[in-house]
Amino acid sequence: MKYLLSNSIFLILCLIFAGSCKNSKEKQMSIIPPTAKKKPTKLEKHGDVRTDDYYWMNDREDQEVLDYLNAENEYYGKMTSHTKEFQKALFQEMKSRIKEDDTSVPYKYNGFWYITKYETGQEYPIYLRRKGSMEAADQLMFDCNQMAKDHEFFNLRGISISPDNTLASFATDTVSRRQYTIQVKNLETGEIYDDKVENTTGSSVWGNDGKTLFYAKKDPVTLRSDKIYRHTLGTSEAQDVLIFHEKDSTFNTFVYKTKSKKYLVIGSVSTLTSEYRILDADNPEGDFKVFSPRERGVEYSISHYNGNFYVLTNKDSATNFKLMKSTDEKTGSEFWQEFIPHRKDVLLEDVDIFKDYYVLSERENGLNRLKIVRWDGSDRYYLPFDSETYVAGTSVNLDFDAQELRYFYNEMGAPYAIIDFNMANKTKKILKEQEVLGGKFNKSNYRTERLWAIARDGVKVPISLVYHKNVKFDGTSPLLQYAYGSYGSTIDPYFSSVRLSLLDRGFIYAIAHVRGGEYLGRSWYEDGKLFQKKNTFTDFVDCSKFLIKEKYTSPEHLYASGGSAGGLLMGAVVNMAPDLYKGVIASVPFVDVVTTMLDSSIPLTTGEYDEWGNPNEKEYYLYMKSYSPYDNVESKSYPNMYVSTGLHDSQVQYWEPAKWVAKLREFKTDDNLLFLDTNMDAGHGGASGRFESLKETAKEYTFILDLEGKTP
Repeated sequence: MKYLLSNSIFLILCLIFAGSCKNSKEKQMSIIPPTAKKKPTKLEKHGDVRTDDYYWMNDREDQEVLDYLNAENEYYGKMTSHTKEFQKALFQEMKSRIKEDDTSVPYKYNGFWYITKYETGQEYPIYLRRKGSMEAADQLMFDCNQMAKDHEFFNLRGISISPDNTLASFATDTVSRRQYTIQVKNLETGEIYDDKVENTTGSSVWGNDGKTLFYAKKDPVTLRSDKIYRHTLGTSEAQDVLIFHEKDSTFNTFVYKTKSKKYLVIGSVSTLTSEYRILDADNPEGDFKVFSPRERGVEYSISHYNGNFYVLTNKDSATNFKLMKSTDEKTGSEFWQEFIPHRKDVLLEDVDIFKDYYVLSERENGLNRLKIVRWDGSDRYYLPFDSETYVAGTSVNLDFDAQELRYFYNEMGAPYAIIDFNMANKTKKILKEQEVLGGKFNKSNYRTERLWAIARDGVKVPISLVYHKNVKFDGTSPLLQYAYGSYGSTIDPYFSSVRLSLLDRGFIYAIAHVRGGEYLGRSWYEDGKLFQKKNTFTDFVDCSKFLIKEKYTSPEHLYASGGSAGGLLMGAVVNMAPDLYKGVIASVPFVDVVTTMLDSSIPLTTGEYDEWGNPNEKEYYLYMKSYSPYDNVESKSYPNMYVSTGLHDSQVQYWEPAKWVAKLREFKTDDNLLFLDTNMDAGHGGASGRFESLKETAKEYTFILDLEGKTP
């Protein structure tokens, strides 16, 4: 009897065990995804009628909307429950490579050395300074860990030190809508003054009197920075004086001080046009004067040195920009004189000015270059960089009198270094090299290369790759292809310790430098915007086909990733070529292009007409509609997809990905995974802590590793 009972218990336990360990795919099949209600809304423009069944989702206060988002989160949680422990382990793995008790390289400004440090177990930075030398005692400025303790989200930015070094203006955001509150702290007593200014960009700058503060305020609806105010210390926000109002809804405005400390500058820029106003910083209550009036299509920026302004501009069809010069008194463009001429094959990106030298940041054939020149012309040379997959650029160089240029350098397969280069004797000192902890990283284990894919129109598109030396090139290796491709933003081949979690599991990581960025110069951007926007999408697809053809991967192992405008790229790609990809990660994706660009109340809309076009004009409307991911969802198979968003996103409103996923669920004919993961506390940048954000990366990596069968 005891034997029979034991056998019965054994059989029962076997059945329970078998049930708990059944194939996760079968479990997933039994879980029903949410179905969003359809409430048709007719949207008409230019005689064209679009029916949007999910338009109702654009109200974050609506409980029905919140219920839907929570239902999608619950579905995602259930469908990925078998990977939860792996997610945690992956997070710990990525975190373990990062030095927790880390300190920035100190920089000198106005007699003080400034330092940012992180402590073990803490999510947020601590800002310190030392007076006179690095041997002096630490003076605590801000401990963001203490400031953040009562908030789900916290971000501090815009620290600005008064000319006498006693005060610091700073700004905080605790919602993740990028609407910052500016306050002032006495760095000697620790007192935070009653001065408080709401709804700003977070940046502020002091007049040379040390009691006048200038800042940019945002429109409360569109979040466009449209007004510059002057605040006098010790007064209320209601008493602040409006200095400048940018009434053109396609422009944003900001304020800063020149490195020479002589001028306060109000900038006003759109995608294609810029204009500046200047005021002697010793006279903060004076009137700003226009530096050079705006001209449609003319971009410029200004730096000041020794009685002259240096103007970086594309004026006179200087597509790749040139550097011009004017006096303090005669600043209009008619007085500009050429200093560095335009070059067809070299993009002039920036200029850093020092007392004895100036440094040009250039890009040739996609690669960064730093050129150092003495003002007297007696010496000029480039810093030597050898790799084809590296990133280099100037770092914090606030000390006008310095002989040292601080710059950063890293290769795609090796950590970054912060370097001080003595421009006089041409020696360099490595101040800091990124540490990859855990005892397993050896940069000799990784290989990098740059490839050139041929796009369908014959243009060569560069691809930067990094992979473990043991990877196979027989079509069986998994590959994650990333791109952005908008606003002229260049995604350089940077190193990532987090990415090692993919490389060490056999993944190849590829950055496709598609048109719409500026990797190959300004024309590379021009060929990927407005009526050329589809080049961004077809370049990405053609890079994928090239990688498959060359046996780096195959459609069974190819994954794609992009966020924000790169999420638009993902949406377009899955409509155009869904069969090329096993899985797609779309982070905070901009996918409802037409509806968003027709709504001028949404943040960023009007300021981006020069990027996407103005759909109030019929030809732009029709072109946008032809590629807008949401408008082009069809009844067909789509890849496995992980889509993320933030409820408080100010850049891409949460309802775009929410609507897109709802429509995909309605139309897709496959059984592939489709997840919508909404962070109910965060916005466009995701979680605010340095480690919390790794949890979001762990989710993304787990998604593709699970599809690839590389999770326990």
